[in-house]
Amino acid sequence: MKSIRTITMALVLAGWAGGAGADPAQGDVCATNLSPDGKAIYAAAVSASPTLKTLRDVVEEQTRSLAFGGQISRDTARANAVAAGECIRIRLN
Repeated sequence: MKSIRTITMALVLAGWAGGAGADPAQGDVCATNLSPDGKAIYAAAVSASPTLKTLRDVVEEQTRSLAFGGQISRDTARANAVAAGECIRIRLN
């Protein structure tokens, strides 16, 4: 069972990494499925113009800023940041 999960995860990651060029439209489509807090993180991080190398730092910085500013829930900030980060990764790939 563990090997099936490993293979499935490898295929999913290969699909994400195999993109040819940035696809902002796909990232925006992904973002439509985010919670309101996730959408706020997505919008803030995208406006900061991250690259694949800076993505994690930008998402963390923007999430902290939103959470400490009372704009998003601190309780769900991490989960929403992860989801928003994946949509941004799609946007950048």
